[in-house]
Amino acid sequence: MADVVKRIEYYYTVVPDRPGAGAKILSELKAAHVNLLACTGFPSSAGRAQLDLVPSNQRAFRAAARKAGIKLVGPKTAFLIQGQDRAGAIADIANKLAKAHINITAVDAVTAGRRRYGAILWVKSRKVGQAAKILGAS
Repeated sequence: MADVVKRIEYYYTVVPDRPGAGAKILSELKAAHVNLLACTGFPSSAGRAQLDLVPSNQRAFRAAARKAGIKLVGPKTAFLIQGQDRAGAIADIANKLAKAHINITAVDAVTAGRRRYGAILWVKSRKVGQAAKILGAS
């Protein structure tokens, strides 16, 4: 089975880098029945952390965020990749982009069980169209 690569929109928010800050955001979204396709968090600057959020329903997500007072930046574009887990799955994707001189800004990949994996991958906005063609993104 071939990998499925989707061009997706994500949003980010910045929170204090302390216990519970991300949990509060995620709990607000859960209470509003917002489903996320992906979520990643990391330190961004002194005392701050960034949460990247990929909602399955943009409208419901934005409405819930607005109601909860969550300040969002976006939408921005990334790629959601899903496929059969195998050695080198991400290496194959990285090599395709490298051959086209496209730098990967960030990537998060995990096994999903049942021999499946998923990843979210970012490139610079000016390279999104070119990367989409190379990766066969829908």
